[in-house]
Amino acid sequence: MRLSTVILPTRRWSEGQKIWQRAEDLDFHTAYTYDHLSWRSFRDDTWFGAIPVLTAAATVTERIRLGTLVASPNFRHPVTLAKELLTLDDISGGRLTAGIGAGGPGFDTTVLGQEAWSAKERADRFAEFVPLLDKLLTRDATTEQGHRYAAVEARNIPGCLQRPRIPFHLAATGPRGLRVAARHAQGWVTCGDPADPDVPAERAPAVIAAQLAKLHTACESEGRAPDSLAKVLLQGFTAERPLSSLDAFVHWAGTYRELGITDLVLHWPVPDSVFANDLTVFERIATEGLAQLG
Repeated sequence: MRLSTVILPTRRWSEGQKIWQRAEDLDFHTAYTYDHLSWRSFRDDTWFGAIPVLTAAATVTERIRLGTLVASPNFRHPVTLAKELLTLDDISGGRLTAGIGAGGPGFDTTVLGQEAWSAKERADRFAEFVPLLDKLLTRDATTEQGHRYAAVEARNIPGCLQRPRIPFHLAATGPRGLRVAARHAQGWVTCGDPADPDVPAERAPAVIAAQLAKLHTACESEGRAPDSLAKVLLQGFTAERPLSSLDAFVHWAGTYRELGITDLVLHWPVPDSVFANDLTVFERIATEGLAQLG
């Protein structure tokens, strides 16, 4: 099992860079950030762009992997995103993971002036977005005409430093999204039940177990070995409180390891927010937590 963190882009870089460097010092496997233009309770607070923040992080770190968690079609286009990801992969020395999802309702969906998309429309876009992004990152030139996205002689030379391309970690829980993940992903991402965030803590593992079973079915239908995907659980969206103490984390991590989760992603504490946690406890979890699983 691997332990990663997500660092929200809520701090000016003079302060923020120290957190990314500290994440590397703590030996987190990957440090992600959210790819939103604003987000929920942080809407009226400081919030910077994901790609520039990750680029800056790449220049002040050496080993830790970096990534989006997650980019989405809500305001992204595959052609421009591919160019940015390819560039960031190069700047980071091949340390980039592209977390991608269908997006959800919220500020990002209407900020460009469009009507909010339905769940079906988001799923349709995701199913077209990911395969096109895959082609853009594996070919020198791509021409593709889809229902919602097009690329006309889009050039991406010299290609990704990581071959055949940057790994995709796809967030999906519905049947169509899971098929896209089975076909294109190197990792699958979940944060619990997107339709019911109030699932009691004791029932949360059963939700993930059911999702994993559906992922296995999707992989088998695509002729893919389920074990060939990383299974990533993003903490912070269920009633569980694994960051309250080291013991709570060990119990939580052990439960999900038994279910088949391979990667845990913890929110770096943000004071006076929904992600407020004790930094001392958090750092102890980072350094001691997995070792106590045995």
